[in-house]
Amino acid sequence: MKIAFVIYDGLTLLDFAGVYDPVTRLRTMGFLPDLAYTVCSLKETVRTSEGLLIRADATKCDLADFDYVLVPGGDGVRELMSDPEFLAWLRRRSETTVTAAVCGGSLLLGAAGLLRDRKATTHPGLQGALQHFAREISSDRIVEDGPVITAGGVTAAIDLGLYLCEKIAGPAVREKIQVQMDYRNYPCG
Repeated sequence: MKIAFVIYDGLTLLDFAGVYDPVTRLRTMGFLPDLAYTVCSLKETVRTSEGLLIRADATKCDLADFDYVLVPGGDGVRELMSDPEFLAWLRRRSETTVTAAVCGGSLLLGAAGLLRDRKATTHPGLQGALQHFAREISSDRIVEDGPVITAGGVTAAIDLGLYLCEKIAGPAVREKIQVQMDYRNYPCG
């Protein structure tokens, strides 16, 4: 299994790390030793909205090569929603690729056309903007509709990471990762 973590200038660090931490534990805790994950970007280094520099493992990688593509939100979303190169890159995925986004990352999926005729969620403050892209807006913390999974505001990234762990490896593995993380708020309501 191959997972792509998409990064870009202006992403929110917790949107990225909240998903990255539990999902990568699938391998680091020995549950899926063959799991491969790659931090992907259109450029070599990005700066988060908090000022942290993150270096990509791969630039301009083919997202169609991945089973899962995970997209964080952040202030950089505003600019990227009208960036044809970035949106075309996000659209390039296989029919079986599961694409997941947290917070403003849902707006990127919407701008790329991936939420047409789908139910989706995002940060409560962004739900009005998401209405332009999705069939139905939900206030649920996590929404799965076909091969697209969206999550609410920033801290929902942790819930999304655990949700993906369960989807990929089952509830027993998710529970072990959750206990190791000392995260008591999942499942979320």
